[in-house]
Parts: sequence; structure tokens; C-alpha cells
Amino acid sequence: MTTRQNLFGVTLDALTMDQTVTRCLDAVRTGERLEIGVVNAAKLVNMRRDPALARAVSGCDLVLADGQAVVWAGRLLRRPLPERVAGIDLFMRLLAEAEREGLSVYFLGARQDVLEKMLRQVATRFPGLRVAGSRNGYFDDDRQPEIADAIAASGAHMLFLGMTSPKKEIFTAGYGERTRVALVHGVGGSFDILAGVTRRAPERWQRLGLEWLYRALQEPRRLGRRYLTTNVSFALMTARELLRPVPTVGTASTVTRGES
Repeated sequence: MTTRQNLFGVTLDALTMDQTVTRCLDAVRTGERLEIGVVNAAKLVNMRRDPALARAVSGCDLVLADGQAVVWAGRLLRRPLPERVAGIDLFMRLLAEAEREGLSVYFLGARQDVLEKMLRQVATRFPGLRVAGSRNGYFDDDRQPEIADAIAASGAHMLFLGMTSPKKEIFTAGYGERTRVALVHGVGGSFDILAGVTRRAPERWQRLGLEWLYRALQEPRRLGRRYLTTNVSFALMTARELLRPVPTVGTASTVTRGES
């Protein structure tokens, strides 16, 4: 039974990275379907503005804190999460475990040239990994059914979606089951990082919760204003939640799977 925390109306699984990896592998071994959703400050803000995104994320079997700011907000609001479970770190851990256990994977997302660079890096880092198939992430919505069917035909155990929000969440919600894979994990821009197209923030920046700033400095015109806006909105969300009156008849903020 998994401990969960409700943060800004979103139920998050309070798991460490090791616990998450174990949970994922157990699902694959037993044939249980497991859809993973990850949230950072920006996504939590956007979920309030986009009902379709909110439904897609909330419908995932595991929802994890991908952003350090989310972990800090949880502590401040006394709804603690044990640690950040970064989507790209989970991605790399699962690739290593899939190689070790002989599980096959499918990659969907990114531009074709980026995907090809990423596949070369994967082959170098994980030479024993079974890649069931891959496809770039540029397709019209009406092609989603045939893509889901192609993934199902590949026999992959794990599907990694290297697409932006909300496209990856909506694809997962609409067609995750149709792919017939045991594990679906939306990894966002991780394909670009693994391909070497985008640089990931150094660990010091990550620990300080400044990964967003590092990304914004790489693409200031595209990301600068967006990150500034969402970060301010997230800070205001946290402040409003902190100042809310505490109910006299308290209910625990920690809930468990299976409770409504």
C-alpha cells in the first residue's frame, strides 16, 4: 500500500527513487499496467489552467515529484515527499534495469534526427538493451491509434514518451492501454538530453532547485518568460495554501491507494 500526499489538489505518490524503480519492475514482472506521471512547479500551475492535462496526470497510476520546488512545497505545507524523483533519472535507471533483466523498450518522441542520436547513445551506454522499436514524436492526432497499435505489435515491455506536455499525458490517457505495454513513462525532454542536443543542469544547480534557470539560460527567448511566469504562479499557489485556515476537524493529508 503506497503512501500518498495531496498537494494543490493533486495526489502524489510519496516514494523514493529506489522504491519507484522497484514498483515499476514489479509491475512489469506481474503484467500489471503502470502509467507514470511526473509533475514539477510549471506542470502543477498548468494543470490548474488545463482541465485535460489535469485529468490525464491525475489518471496515472503513479504521480511523482519531478521538481525540487514540489518537494520543498510539500515540506513547507507539512505534506512531505521523501525526495525528488526526476523523470530523466528514473528513465536512465529503468533502461539499466531493462538491460539487466532482458526487457524490451520502445521510444516514442523527439525529432527524427534527435531520436537517431539518442538511439546511438543508448546503444553505447546499454549495449545489451533490447529496443523493440522507435518513432519520432511528430504526427497528427489522427495517427495516434495506428502508432499505439505498432507499439503493441512490437511486444515492448516499457514505453518511453519523449514528448512535451500535454501531448504525452494525453497520448498516455487515450492510448496507453492500447499499446499493451506494462509500463508507460513520459520523459519529456530526456531524449534531447541523452542525444546531447540539450545540456542538463549540473548537480549543484539541481540541488538548489535551479534546473529551470539553467534551461532558461540555454533558450531565453522560448523559455525565459514561461518559466518566470509559472514560478511566480507556483510561489503564489504555495503561499495561498500556507495561509489557508486549518480545519477544526482535521483529515490526514496522507492518503493511501484505494481511498477516495
